[in-house]
Amino acid sequence: MKTALRAGEKARLGVIRMAIAAIKQRDIDDRVELEDGQVLAVIEKMVKQRRDSISQYRSGGRSDLAEKEQAEIDVLSGYLPRAMTTQELEALIEKVLAETGASTMKDMGQVMGRIKAEAQGRADMAEISTMIKARLSS
Repeated sequence: MKTALRAGEKARLGVIRMAIAAIKQRDIDDRVELEDGQVLAVIEKMVKQRRDSISQYRSGGRSDLAEKEQAEIDVLSGYLPRAMTTQELEALIEKVLAETGASTMKDMGQVMGRIKAEAQGRADMAEISTMIKARLSS
């Protein structure tokens, strides 16, 4: 925040302040101090909201607003851990499926719970869910 302030990066500073406000709001709402994983979840949620906004802006012909949202995603993404590659995701899914012995869609919740603990903040859970469904369906 200090770096953005000193450099005069008003857009970046605004996004950082918005993220801090969202984290503090969650602190107040839950009446606990957030742990690292919970802070990452707040930032992930903010990124997801912006991605949804981008698709709506583009379908509405508002590329200027879509670009603004993308710039905010770029700033927020800098505070998230490195994203997992597809190969890493597949390896993680294979490992969890082997450990749990999951073979049907009934086991989906158990598998997602284990994967979420390891991939939180590093992968899109909707993408992981699709990958697991494809594996359990076959």
